[in-house]
Amino acid sequence: MPILEPPVEVVFYDHELPPMERMKQAKSAVSAATALKKAPMHRLIYDTLLAEIHRGEYRSGDRLPSEIELCKRFQASRITVAKAINSLQHEGLVVRRPGSGSYVQLAPPVTSYQFGLLIPELGSTEIFEPICQGIMQSPQAKSHSLIWGHTSQKSASKEEAALSLCRQFIEQKVSGVFFAPLEFVDEKDSINHQLVAELRQACIPIVLLDRCYYTYPMRSNLDRVGIDNHRASFVVTQHLWNQGARRIVFVARRRSASTMVDRVSGYQFALTECGSQFPARALYGDVEDLEFVRELVEDVEPDGVVCGNDLTAAHLMRALIGMGVRVPEQIRLVSFDDVSYAKFLPVPLTTIHQNCPQIGESAMELMLDRIQHPQRPGVDLLVPFDLVVRESCGPAGEANFRSGFERRSPAAGTSTRARRSSEKPRLASKQRAV
Repeated sequence: MPILEPPVEVVFYDHELPPMERMKQAKSAVSAATALKKAPMHRLIYDTLLAEIHRGEYRSGDRLPSEIELCKRFQASRITVAKAINSLQHEGLVVRRPGSGSYVQLAPPVTSYQFGLLIPELGSTEIFEPICQGIMQSPQAKSHSLIWGHTSQKSASKEEAALSLCRQFIEQKVSGVFFAPLEFVDEKDSINHQLVAELRQACIPIVLLDRCYYTYPMRSNLDRVGIDNHRASFVVTQHLWNQGARRIVFVARRRSASTMVDRVSGYQFALTECGSQFPARALYGDVEDLEFVRELVEDVEPDGVVCGNDLTAAHLMRALIGMGVRVPEQIRLVSFDDVSYAKFLPVPLTTIHQNCPQIGESAMELMLDRIQHPQRPGVDLLVPFDLVVRESCGPAGEANFRSGFERRSPAAGTSTRARRSSEKPRLASKQRAV
């Protein structure tokens, strides 16, 4: 098959130059022509197609000529043409679709986005600070910025502050909002729905952090990043059972976030799987109220308590110890979140550890994907959790998760191995591997 010769380069010499300069120019032209002749055919095809893409003759999404057409055009073999296309594909300029052909795929121009953080609980709970750090430290966040927001009304309620921040973000036309729905306020449900409605009316993408604004098992169509709270509660309740507790109750604050319903559901399911004869009981109240705690101890007589979060567990532990109840000898405690002070409580707390930085990083990835695919269905992106075993539920040791799991396969991405926590805080604070 004849090979297409590269075009002959015509060089015009400037005869006004001195002889030595004309000689150098001639040598340079000869060297360039020689190099062009020595270039392999697949490289010539690659350079030609690359130049045509850069000139806009082929735009992103356009189909390139077939290999047969390119063979005829360049009078080259299919192997040579395929090698040139492979080079373009390797550089991310072309994508091959089996049975269809090769298409130009140009990377979209780098856009700098500005995102708002609508987190009413920021500063009052420890889990959102590391989540925000994870968002900012995400590799995909380098060209983007975050707005923390502020309200000038110092006496504003949590609901008013949230609405004020939401409207600031809308005025600033942010590219998206990371939203942690309100909890612990009377009108949380109506305010959360109003916040989402105003953002969606402004066509601002939303990624929910940690929880949905609907009550479980209802689910919005927004993206959410967090842990599988139902399964986490199953795991921690199962551990209490394995440690010998048989009268296990669930205690949480009133008007808690929707995640609490997930956790209550997991607690109830765990007791059913364990074959507990003690009826599942979820008690909502103020654990700083000694009367509530006294009724819990005297009327319910539990030997194990699953607390809604670490703050609830800390207040409950303090109240129990003040009443002369020994933890864990009389009542074992477990919880969720693994905040920094959990290991420093009078009795170090067994709790579910959430990888908050990973939640933040995943939230950024989900937000950028939502901007690129605004019509796709909402997803729950579940980050792995871990059980940190300390002394509040009995001697720290390896937990046995066989009971209750025999009819179930472990969910992907969840650790079913209890981590041991040393009595010495310096050892307990080592980095945890998920």
